[in-house]
Amino acid sequence: MSGFNAIDLSGLPAPDIVETLDYEAILAEMLADLQSRDAAFSALVESDPAYKVLEVAAYRETIVRQRVNDAARAVMVAYATGNDLDNLAALVPLARKLENPGNPNAYPPVAPTYESDVDFRRRVQLAPEGFSVAGPDGAYIFHALAVSGVKDAAPISPAPVDVSLYILGMDGNGLPSNAVLDAVRAKFADQDIRPLTDRVTVLPAEIVEYDVVAVIHMMTGPSPDSVKEAARKDLERYVAERHKLGLGVAVSGIYEALHISGVIRVELQSPNADISVEAHQAAYCRSIDIEMSVN
Repeated sequence: MSGFNAIDLSGLPAPDIVETLDYEAILAEMLADLQSRDAAFSALVESDPAYKVLEVAAYRETIVRQRVNDAARAVMVAYATGNDLDNLAALVPLARKLENPGNPNAYPPVAPTYESDVDFRRRVQLAPEGFSVAGPDGAYIFHALAVSGVKDAAPISPAPVDVSLYILGMDGNGLPSNAVLDAVRAKFADQDIRPLTDRVTVLPAEIVEYDVVAVIHMMTGPSPDSVKEAARKDLERYVAERHKLGLGVAVSGIYEALHISGVIRVELQSPNADISVEAHQAAYCRSIDIEMSVN
């Protein structure tokens, strides 16, 4: 996505205000402080009531300092989640997107669903792009992502004035429904959104499907089922992250996801090469087939 600079939040250094906590170190500091104040406590043992009081105090201080860490993270876009992220977004201002209104009259009632923290955080980052009408790449993407059912968007200009806006849907392999495409078209029909001279054509993304087939060779000891489940979760996380427009899938990324603790070797049968996609395409993993081999 050229034309704007979105900071990679995962590459930011850890904030200095968030401290690494060590209960044992806090307890040792409290013990040293007490002994410096009163020599009568210089030979404390763990069974001593005074030592127990220090343990309780150290534990409580650890909890309080962890709460300070959590509070500090809650006001950072890179770390905030849930209502904390909603309140940060209100400064933009931006509201979390309703994906499904649910059905309060159903039995049992179906709760509404909103966009995930990951997707909302991305829109918060893109929000300054939306201060302008669509024109720059980032503005087109920001306004498209505001439409319910849109996971990603990619504007491509095949010729001056013409803009092809490719849409990746939230559901299934990402092929958007006609209803989602129509909603995006309606969004960009608004002259407060679309530049007067732009001709915008809204198109569905092209989906490049693939399957992952692998054999995991592991050492004797750990449960094959637990290793398989953990490896599968890591792989599902990786392929989900890559299900965006213009992002390919690297064989090395699949190997890394599957090669967890306890694994000796991963034999990847499919895909046998990196999956490259164009800006209007998205790679989608149709299935994952993992076989376990205990050596």
